[in-house]
Amino acid sequence: MYSVFLQIKHVFLSVYEVVTITGDVNGAGTDANIFITLFGEYGITPKLHLASKNRTAFEKNKTDVFRIKTHNVGPLKKVRIEHDNTGLNASWFLDRVVVTDMNRPHLRFYFACNNWLSRTEGDSLFVRDLLGSLDPMDMPKYNKYVVSVFTPDVKGSGTDADVFLNIFGENGDTGERRLDNDKNNFERGTEDKFTVEAPNLGRVRKITIGHNNKGSSAGWFVIVDDLGNKAVYEFPIGRWFAIDEDDGKIQRDVLVGGSQPTGIVYNVQVVTGKIRGAGTNSKIHMIMHGSKGMKNSGKIFLEGGTFERGLTDIFNVEIAALLSPLSRVTIGHDNGGVSAGWYCDKVVIFCPFTGIEQTFPCSKWLDEDEADGLIERELYEMVSLRQKRQKKHPWSLWIWTSDLPGAGTDASVLLQIYGEKGKSDEMRLTNKTDNFEQGQLDKFMIELPDLGKLFKLRIWHEKRNPFAGWHLSRMSIMKTLTKETYKFPCERWLDANEDDNEVVRELPATGDLIPEPLPLIKYRITVYTGSVSGGGTDAHVFLCLVGDQGNTGDRALINCKNNVNKFEKGNADEFIIEAVSIGQVRRIRIGHDGHGGGCGWFVDKAVIREEGQAESQAVEFPCNRWFDHNEDDGQIVRELVPFADGQRLYNVSYHIAVKTGNVSGGSSDSKVFVKFYGEKGDTSRMMLVVSDNNLRNYFEAGRVDVFTVDTADIGQINRLLIGHSNEGMRAGWFLDSVQIMVPNHGKHYMFPSHRWLCRDEADGKTEVEIYPSEILDVEQCKLINYEITVLTGDVFAGGTNANVFIQIYGDQGKTEVLQIASRSNNYERAATDIFKIEAKEVGKIFKIRISNDDSGVGAGWYLERVEIKRLIMAMVPKEKKEDKKKKKNKKKKSEEDEDEEGGEEEMREVVLTYSFPCDRWLASDEEDGEMVVELLPEDNEELEENTYEVHIFTGNMMGAGSDANVFINFYGENGDTGERPLRKSNHLNKFERGQEDTFSITAVELGPLKKLRIRHDNSHQSAWYLDRVEIVDTKDDTTYYFPCNRWLAVDEDDGQIARELVPVDEAFMRKDEDEEESGATLGLEQKAMSTTYTLRIKTGEKKHAGTDANIFAILYGENDDTGLINLKASKSHKNKFEKGMIDEFIVEAVDLGELQKLRIGHDNSGSAGWFLDWVEINAPSQGQRLRFPCGRWLDTGEDDGVVVRDLYPAELQTELYTPFVPYEITTFTSDVFAAGTDADVFIVLYGQKGMCTQQKYLCVNKRERRMYFERSAEDMFIVELEDIGDVIEKIRIGHDNQGTNPGWHLDRVEIRRLLRKGKGSETTIFPCERWLAKSEDDGETVREVVSSEIITEKLLRDGTLKHNEIEVEDALETHTYKVSVRTGDMHGAGTDANVFLTIYGDLGDTGERKLSKSESNGNKFERGAVDKFSIEAVDLGQVYKIKIQHDNSLAGADWYLDQVEVVDVETEEVYMFLCERWLSIKKEDKCIERTFFVKVMEISFIKTRAVDLTCQIYFLLTLTTLVCGRFERGQEDTFNLEIDDIAPLKKLRVRIDGTGSRPDWFLDKIIMRNLSTEEVYVFTYEEWLSKTKGPKRTKVCELSAVVDDEEMVEKTTYTIQVKTSDSAGRCNQYHCKKSFSCLVLVSKNICPAPGWHLEYVDVKDDLLDQTFRFPCDRWLAKSEDDGQIMRELACANNDILDLSDKTKYEIEITTANSEDAETKENVWIILEGKKGRSKEFMMENSKKKKFLRYVQCPGYTQCNFKYEIEITTANSEDAETKENVWIILEGKKGRSKEFMMENSKKKKFLRYVQCPGYTQCNFSQCYI
Repeated sequence: MYSVFLQIKHVFLSVYEVVTITGDVNGAGTDANIFITLFGEYGITPKLHLASKNRTAFEKNKTDVFRIKTHNVGPLKKVRIEHDNTGLNASWFLDRVVVTDMNRPHLRFYFACNNWLSRTEGDSLFVRDLLGSLDPMDMPKYNKYVVSVFTPDVKGSGTDADVFLNIFGENGDTGERRLDNDKNNFERGTEDKFTVEAPNLGRVRKITIGHNNKGSSAGWFVIVDDLGNKAVYEFPIGRWFAIDEDDGKIQRDVLVGGSQPTGIVYNVQVVTGKIRGAGTNSKIHMIMHGSKGMKNSGKIFLEGGTFERGLTDIFNVEIAALLSPLSRVTIGHDNGGVSAGWYCDKVVIFCPFTGIEQTFPCSKWLDEDEADGLIERELYEMVSLRQKRQKKHPWSLWIWTSDLPGAGTDASVLLQIYGEKGKSDEMRLTNKTDNFEQGQLDKFMIELPDLGKLFKLRIWHEKRNPFAGWHLSRMSIMKTLTKETYKFPCERWLDANEDDNEVVRELPATGDLIPEPLPLIKYRITVYTGSVSGGGTDAHVFLCLVGDQGNTGDRALINCKNNVNKFEKGNADEFIIEAVSIGQVRRIRIGHDGHGGGCGWFVDKAVIREEGQAESQAVEFPCNRWFDHNEDDGQIVRELVPFADGQRLYNVSYHIAVKTGNVSGGSSDSKVFVKFYGEKGDTSRMMLVVSDNNLRNYFEAGRVDVFTVDTADIGQINRLLIGHSNEGMRAGWFLDSVQIMVPNHGKHYMFPSHRWLCRDEADGKTEVEIYPSEILDVEQCKLINYEITVLTGDVFAGGTNANVFIQIYGDQGKTEVLQIASRSNNYERAATDIFKIEAKEVGKIFKIRISNDDSGVGAGWYLERVEIKRLIMAMVPKEKKEDKKKKKNKKKKSEEDEDEEGGEEEMREVVLTYSFPCDRWLASDEEDGEMVVELLPEDNEELEENTYEVHIFTGNMMGAGSDANVFINFYGENGDTGERPLRKSNHLNKFERGQEDTFSITAVELGPLKKLRIRHDNSHQSAWYLDRVEIVDTKDDTTYYFPCNRWLAVDEDDGQIARELVPVDEAFMRKDEDEEESGATLGLEQKAMSTTYTLRIKTGEKKHAGTDANIFAILYGENDDTGLINLKASKSHKNKFEKGMIDEFIVEAVDLGELQKLRIGHDNSGSAGWFLDWVEINAPSQGQRLRFPCGRWLDTGEDDGVVVRDLYPAELQTELYTPFVPYEITTFTSDVFAAGTDADVFIVLYGQKGMCTQQKYLCVNKRERRMYFERSAEDMFIVELEDIGDVIEKIRIGHDNQGTNPGWHLDRVEIRRLLRKGKGSETTIFPCERWLAKSEDDGETVREVVSSEIITEKLLRDGTLKHNEIEVEDALETHTYKVSVRTGDMHGAGTDANVFLTIYGDLGDTGERKLSKSESNGNKFERGAVDKFSIEAVDLGQVYKIKIQHDNSLAGADWYLDQVEVVDVETEEVYMFLCERWLSIKKEDKCIERTFFVKVMEISFIKTRAVDLTCQIYFLLTLTTLVCGRFERGQEDTFNLEIDDIAPLKKLRVRIDGTGSRPDWFLDKIIMRNLSTEEVYVFTYEEWLSKTKGPKRTKVCELSAVVDDEEMVEKTTYTIQVKTSDSAGRCNQYHCKKSFSCLVLVSKNICPAPGWHLEYVDVKDDLLDQTFRFPCDRWLAKSEDDGQIMRELACANNDILDLSDKTKYEIEITTANSEDAETKENVWIILEGKKGRSKEFMMENSKKKKFLRYVQCPGYTQCNFKYEIEITTANSEDAETKENVWIILEGKKGRSKEFMMENSKKKKFLRYVQCPGYTQCNFSQCYI
């Protein structure tokens, strides 16, 4: 990627040489920073700093040379040169500028100046545009513009400020020019004229005019007379230029003839850094550059900002040009004021017209005393931070206040505009002028989104006091770019004491674009307050009508028409709202502000009708709900729809999580509001006043507050507005982020903010519009609305205070168990309670389960009925529209017409209702004592209640009984019973050892049972051994058998206290009864039908992150969930959930499907706070590992205060792999003395073709290791491992030799697997009968065992089991492998670490074996020693690699391994593995593990003689290392090489790496034979490959292929001659890489003077007797030229060079005796002749150097000229110069190029150059 970037950069960037000549006048030098901008045919460069390390730069009469790299702008037209006016002597007299494009040195442009760049000298300009020419003698002509400025005759209109002007034309701009002369300019009523000299701008487009705010100024009229183009341009303005008048601007863009504003507004945020001294008192300015740099805004002064440390200043800049997206921004200051230095953090610019927000980071000082001293910088965008926001267009708004007494107002005026495509936000109209005065016209610039054709606006003010009244005459609005205009007549009061006492007016749009304005309509609203206790309110009530054509906005219901005391209990209050017609009223929003002591309000309904309509046409909006923080759902604003049925179903719930930043002072006491904008519309401003998580104080630092709002569906949210009212003692607020969950849409929105909303912080804003950074589609968690109505019976004590739960079952699944509650006192006697819940779509509902938790006083509950409502799409008859014009006596339509009309239907949402009668107690002391009941719908005809007998069999072993509370849930095709407590048994003391307990459970019939889940709560004496469960379906008398035979105990088995069991066939149960121990037979079947999940839970690293609370989890899959799982037994730590720890738990479940979510939490007991980092769930049988990130607190005192969270899998962190299968592994420990072990036993299973499982440890903790593998014990383990096929050929079993008694005598291992087809299993027996002990037998702790017998059991169709035993006949044999390990013979080569070896063959591997007992040495792995070991393993087949490593233990762990030899004793095959490398963490590549292959990409027949070889051989042809030959003296080594077919072979390159103890090699020859075609290639060398031996002293050779005694490639010798230039400071150390048509030279750059100036390189081919030249004539030096030390040289000739054809040129240069004829620069020359053209030659400008060069003859007849130049410096003051001199020769036949004469004492202008007149050479162009 990096190389690609460099190539692109090389293509588009150019290097320019800029030469500045400072004039020879008094005080001409400057110490300011100089900048230059190049203007070319292809574009404009950024402003470039001419920085010099020379302290004497820009001194009087001095020439300075700079190299700048920027993008190529083509042939130059002009340059803009300027300085920043810093330093002690900023003034600068510039003589001229010379710019050369170094890619095309013949393009040299001269820019004459001969003028001051100074604020105090000359014309006071320190920025100049200079026109260029290729002729240094040219003097380009500049254009003159006469500027006339008319100051009007208005009071205070004159100004003493400095006025600036910038004229923009089609060819650029003049730059900022100060309008000044000897007169007193810009006085009231005067005309001032100025002349501006600048390059020809072409047709003038606009001007930018402004002042520096040193006074005030009024509107102007500007005329620009273009003398050069004979054109006059008028710029009428007529506006104030003052920060306290009009719009506060002191600078404006004005288009030619533009009386109306046409600018585009840019929102600019300038952020000052938060470091000491960052603020400034200087005047800040900026320039915005367009996308291609061709357009810019001109200099913009950012007036009115504070630019204080850590604050953000916001400006609205109006520019009459579209520049967005910007390419860059220039920002700087005038270096004025006491504290001028400024640290700019960043600049953010938003263009509403394009909707693009760009961030330009700076993070640098703009200070002449800091860093690089610059006070102006070019900033470039960080593209990754670019945001796309809503587009807005600029509009001009005019408001006329009537000329009536008292018509003006001081109130804040707000505006909202409506169009066909939507509505605008509420806009507050304000500027710097005293607005809305009597008879006054006020002008505003506003920005609106694309609203389409406008049809109305709403205007209002917020004050209702006696002096706030306002009489509005009319309004007009115009789109500035298209001149689209709308008018809004009013002529009415907005006054609480005038007209109709309203302060809100809606005005319909009129004008040419509106054929018929919408009518104004009065709506009569009647609000009915409920007749319940405390139903009235004293709060301020508002209402908004929403219709097909917009809404009325929130209207305060103040002027009641029928009651003085409004909204009292049982009242019906009437109000009139006047608004532009909104069409059919679809919904209303009504609420109050929550103020007052009795603010709670119960609304019965609201009735809406148009004034004059009959009451029968009124629309009723039923409510029947509280508007109270302490009642119902706590909301005080509701949206109502005109449907009595399912009122709550039509709104969408938005769950808002607002996180306050954890910064000092980040909390707020203000009231926070939020507004959403979606694709279907937007919401109103919604106050966040009632939190779901009920934190005491809202919006505290570091906390998360969660709110729920119900409103109309606005579709996908694209942005939100959030802010606060700025009230209270601590109004400022640091908002970190907002998250919005919309379960109805399955969407989760992330809105990052991380900013202050505070008047005194950052940008001072108290509200902000933010956009989502991420929108997550959580389709698996998409929910729908259900409305649940619960009727409590009218019986004595029928109500309850307990918590009520419900679960809904449908044909598409079931919901979670949901609590139904509100803030009101629910479930009172004879009460009807209505709830809205969001739950999973379950399709057609066929049953519900409702229960209470028996908590509180009076928990018993008499339930009468439950109703569930939901919305569905259905075809319904269309609404009939009444025709008012029908006559009463009109004949009725025929029946056919009525049928046709009645047949018209449409798809609409309708309410579907399910009714579930109950009429029974849910109480422990009533009826049957059940707290759970399952209800069927009234219209049910399919299902009925059923009774199930549950028989629980407790195991007959020590401690098997339990006193814990046991719960059961069994599942069938029609759902499940839900978790039921097993309370009433046939025994008084339940679940005792060896006991059968019987229970009865009543539930809706489930159909055939699939599984059951049983658990206990770990209370009392909790450990329980469950033998089995039998369930009898009493309806059809069917018995289901669920074998378990496992512990449900924290300290036993796998630590689980919950089990999911599946039913098995009765035949398996009968088989178990016949056997003594039935535990080992059915565990595999259970395992195969269940999924084992391994939960790894990471507790965070934060302080106090750990918890002592009881953690639980629920896994939710697409089919089901696990129910509540208590995480009691960690497999990794005894003390669970400590800081930074990862705890591991095992969970088994049946048929969950793909996991979709995880719920995890705790019971808040003990030290409860817990910071959960993440949860990882591994399901081997499904082949996936899921990561559920959390990173949040589960703590009532942190974050959002919740202790239960729902987590979702991170898709990018999901790992998929091949699913595992279950194996039942049974080990039989022998009945011999001390046969048992407490070591950690592992096993590996091998199938055919070397397939194997991972190494699996059979015990998961120390407790299990102590329990198992006792003498004469049979231990059964069920594990999930990789599927290795149908045949298990061998196993490897061993242990880690740890513990007090690690030795183990293993009798045999049996491995059982289920059959792939049919029901049954296959058991493979692996006999061992040997010790695995260090002190017994052969001392091995690992054994490989092959199978001896296979037992198959298969269930037949008649229900019987078929038993079959087969002996294995073709089992693998056990082989002994002799391993010889040679340690290298060098210092420190030996090791004391433990060494491990793994041998791999095509039939398997040995596993990792410790090389513990050397058969040849007592002290293993010593320097130069060979250690021999024996490894017993099952036949590996053909060995192809080994892996060897050590554990880096003990002091001398570093090990130099020479080689490893493996001998298969049975087959006598020898395998050699050459290493010759360190295994060390300190040496070489710091690896202590290496892998070596026998079979590599190898070659045939290598013959060696005279010396042994230990170094590695490389064949670059195949990029392969041969590591497995010894290349001994006189030896033939044979290898097989597998490569792509590249025949016929031409040559071979052989290289050795020169390492090892014997690096020298005498290679005789190499023979390669193609095994497919039998072609033979011979490569003969017969020389040394060595750094120290032989004549060539080389490690690389190229060998020509010989086929049938014919060489495929001829040999040649290249002689390379390098010519170094006659320059000082050269170093001849270099590398040379040659190719057929180019040469690459690399300087090492390591000498004291590494720079090298290379003139050329000649390469002579001895075979062809040809010489090829590669000219350079450039530096290879990091400190010279372009800093490169590697160059690619193209061949200059394509034919034979005749070196004898040489011509000597002596060049004599005479400088004319005229003023300014001399030059101080170097001179360049090119010779051109008939045969060709020479390269460029530079003649250095020095006294002793002559221009004498030898060049290849270009074919001239008379060309033997010698020019010797003598330069005499005059004997006068300041006559000498230290600069280089340039020269150009001009004659009758032409003109030479420039030559530079280097100004040094020892250099003469005499050079010999090679003649370029040669013919075409044999080399073509090349590419690297």
